[in-house]
Amino acid sequence: MDAALQAALDRLTLLNESAAVLSSTLDAVEGLRRVCRVLVPALADWCVVDLMEDDGRLERVCVSHHERDTVLTGLTGVLPPVRERAAGPLSRVLWGAGPLLLSARQVPTAEEAADPLHATDRDLFDRLGGESLIVAPLRARRSVLGALTLVRDDRRSPFGEADVALVEDLTQRMGLALDSARLYAETQAIAERMQRSLLPDLPVIGGLRITARYAPAAATAQVGGDWYDSFVLPQDDITLIIGDVTGHDLRAAVTMGQLRNMLRGIACDRQEPPGKILRRLDVAIDALYSHRTATCVYALLKRPDGGPYHLEWARAGHLPPLLITADGDTSYLHDAHGLLLGVDPDAERNSASTSLPAGATLLLYTDGLIERRGESLDHSLTRLRQHAAALIDQDLDVMCDELLSGLAGGSTTDDVALLALRLPPAKRLGRA
Repeated sequence: MDAALQAALDRLTLLNESAAVLSSTLDAVEGLRRVCRVLVPALADWCVVDLMEDDGRLERVCVSHHERDTVLTGLTGVLPPVRERAAGPLSRVLWGAGPLLLSARQVPTAEEAADPLHATDRDLFDRLGGESLIVAPLRARRSVLGALTLVRDDRRSPFGEADVALVEDLTQRMGLALDSARLYAETQAIAERMQRSLLPDLPVIGGLRITARYAPAAATAQVGGDWYDSFVLPQDDITLIIGDVTGHDLRAAVTMGQLRNMLRGIACDRQEPPGKILRRLDVAIDALYSHRTATCVYALLKRPDGGPYHLEWARAGHLPPLLITADGDTSYLHDAHGLLLGVDPDAERNSASTSLPAGATLLLYTDGLIERRGESLDHSLTRLRQHAAALIDQDLDVMCDELLSGLAGGSTTDDVALLALRLPPAKRLGRA
């Protein structure tokens, strides 16, 4: 009785551990690799996971062995195609059979199977050894997504029917997790492509450099509501816009596109100071997208005849633009700061203005570029100031790439948008 209870407890523990590691990552392949590390040596001496790709390719994504020093390099990768009516256990399982419980004597030789896929599989079996094995399909929605192969050598008792029932339960969970991860990745890829398609082409204006960057959240593979925009108004002023719709989902990305287009229409029709334009946008959000909030910086670049460039801007709950002179001096444009869009459409919004020195660079960015959990905003802004000043001598595209990689890196939990403007340098007078 005690042995039976212990065996049942061990099986339940194995299932729980496998479920925990499957849910610990959004990466389907990494989740399966973690399950293999749980199953070996708890259930088997070595195991293999093979996956069917959407294009019909079969790929071996994991080979795990109980002896960590065993050389497993070169064992993963694309496998020969699956042939219908092939005699190899893996081919049979991938065509719908299984799970299969076999002894080493029941595994056909490469010559007997006459199947290139089984020849590869048999070569691995001969190399790693084994006395009994279970080959089970990974199924979801009535489709076979791949197979799990578990092998025991002669140092432990061979697999039995109770092990088959356990593996069947386990592969059902693995198949569902794999299917869910693939659906999630597909949805996120569609959302990201849609979001990138909404990002505009930037204007090309002689003497000015305008460039931008967008990066989705790397840590969660989520899309969000970050956007940038720049276009020339009918009176030849140049708009510089950065914004962030609250949320990290497809709805936020859709709302972002709608707000961007509304702002474009309002700006072209009214041609008013930035504070008034943002107030009109706020009224439209209240009427059409209640309960949605967003931050935004709306700026106008003007150049009076014969004078320096002039910047007018207003902020709606957004981080201040950063101005870097050609000499590397930095300052944040803190003025004209108002409430988030979508909070109070009746709130007055002011505008601010300043002259821009020749050769200066202006950065507009979203919070994903600088903010870190547990870090104060002042520290985050200081870090951006220091990085930008150190890169001022670089080409504008290089500067943006370095800021994105140096500050955001590859592990951010928020998407990032960055819009950069560089003015032409001062004209140098030649010698008389």
